[in-house]
Amino acid sequence: MDATFFFDPACPWTWRTSRWLVRVAEARGLRVEWRAFSLAILNDGNVPPQFADAMTASSRALRLVEALRAQGRPEDVARFYAELGARSHDAGNPLAASIVTAAVDAAGLGEAAPALDDERWDEAVRESHALAYASAGPDIGAPVLMVPGAERGIHGPILTEVPDLDDALTIWDSLLPLLRMPAFHEVKRGRH
Repeated sequence: MDATFFFDPACPWTWRTSRWLVRVAEARGLRVEWRAFSLAILNDGNVPPQFADAMTASSRALRLVEALRAQGRPEDVARFYAELGARSHDAGNPLAASIVTAAVDAAGLGEAAPALDDERWDEAVRESHALAYASAGPDIGAPVLMVPGAERGIHGPILTEVPDLDDALTIWDSLLPLLRMPAFHEVKRGRH
């Protein structure tokens, strides 16, 4: 793989970054591995009530993500996440169980749907999350990006919108050498 992208499907910031990476991958012929990063695990289960349904839906979706990954199906994970994000973030809806079900159907993954409720995949989600956190942490959230040849991953990039292709490629071309430089630590702006 040319990049590994760890995501929580409930996070709108992660969604925008994923669309940036898809744009870059299509333009550059990159292969992306899609992996689980759990904001519920990150917050040790302390989820505010207004986000509880979204975190439950996300946890179910991440089981499917790791089940598909274990079967060597990155394109199916990408298609599933694209359907989730379109129905949730693009449509202005919080992630919910109904959105997860609709995304499974739209992605043509009905045969894999049992993984959504199979708690045996929770360990794979925890392992994926731990890998991302160990790579880029501490004090990080979603997303995490890892590339071959880099000692560590990064949290981000965090994007306020999906850039056009020229800007998307500029971000990638600027970020890649930084990721591979052991001395590089962080670039950050305060949020408005």
